[in-house]
Amino acid sequence: MVFLVRSDRSTRRAERRREVALPLLCAATLAGALVLAAPRAIDSAGLLLDQNDPVALADRVVAQRLDAEVARQEIEAALAAGDAELAQSFVELAQSRAVPLDPGLAAKVADANTAAAGAMRAGKSFGRGLITGEPDDAASVAGTLLGDLFVFGDVRDAVREGTRLASGAEADELVLGLACVGLAVTAGTYVSLGVAAPARAGVSLVKAAWKTGKMGAGLAMWTARSLRGVVDVAAARRAVAGGWLQPAAAARGLREAVKLEKAEPLVDLVRDAGRVQAKAGTRAALDGLKLAEGPKDLARVAKIAEKNGGKTRAILKLGGRAAIALTVGAMTLAQWSFSALLWLIWLVALVKSLTERTTRRCLAASKRRRARRAARAAKATVRASTPLPAIPEAASCPV
Repeated sequence: MVFLVRSDRSTRRAERRREVALPLLCAATLAGALVLAAPRAIDSAGLLLDQNDPVALADRVVAQRLDAEVARQEIEAALAAGDAELAQSFVELAQSRAVPLDPGLAAKVADANTAAAGAMRAGKSFGRGLITGEPDDAASVAGTLLGDLFVFGDVRDAVREGTRLASGAEADELVLGLACVGLAVTAGTYVSLGVAAPARAGVSLVKAAWKTGKMGAGLAMWTARSLRGVVDVAAARRAVAGGWLQPAAAARGLREAVKLEKAEPLVDLVRDAGRVQAKAGTRAALDGLKLAEGPKDLARVAKIAEKNGGKTRAILKLGGRAAIALTVGAMTLAQWSFSALLWLIWLVALVKSLTERTTRRCLAASKRRRARRAARAAKATVRASTPLPAIPEAASCPV
């Protein structure tokens, strides 16, 4: 009988363990998965919240990717390529983020950006920008802007491409259209639209980016489509019919070929390019034009440049398109966040279920213990109240 009672108790304990073991195992599995997925889910949720804030996106990318080793490698690579401006941009970014740098490396960057070295580079770049109209730094864009401000650069480009177009040769209509817009901007025809000097610089930058292959494919397609509606190519071709012999007439005709009422989106684009150049430098503007796939991307780069100034080039080099736009689909990010939320809900539900079961088991065990104590107490009371049987007197034996 005792063996049967013990066996029954063991069976009940085993059943109780099995009832708790499965939810406990599921809860442990969900907790482990949640620990592994939580960082990615939190990052995904943050990206979704910051997707319309380019400054916050750039800060997030820098925080994830910039450390002492990355900064050292990027600075050394920039110095090896002769790009002292990019090296200085990384130094400024590292210092702003309290990333430690080797003092010797920082001194090399400072030496590369001394006035003498900069003046030598600037003289060569200025002449190249003035003559070729293909800037790649601040000095060369100054030369390009000088030529464009005196209509030399825009007339040069428009006459060259317009003459090719008129003769049936292969011509670059994008350069022709931008040159026409540049002449219109230079003449002050956009003053009523609130466009100032950045638009003039932006036209030269966009034109130079296209010439040097530093414009994103998507942005180039958008610009070409916009120019078709803004510039009357036939009128531009007629304007340059006289070639270099009549530069004033060519410039006037090219300005008249621009349809001002349709030019505002294109003007916004070149104005954003000019804003980047004014805040972060020419190379930062060219880097932004290369990364941008449309005018909205360039507007994002302009916001980053206004916030970070000289650090913009390092941010764009470090983050690429991830610094200005989501590189992962919003649906994927939402799935990560939603999945982690579901796992958290399931984990909380399992913990709640385990807590309830454990509480019920504890209450039932407590009731059983109280019942056993009450039964033992009742038995003891019964024993105490029951009189002992009388012991009969021994019969006396007759003598």
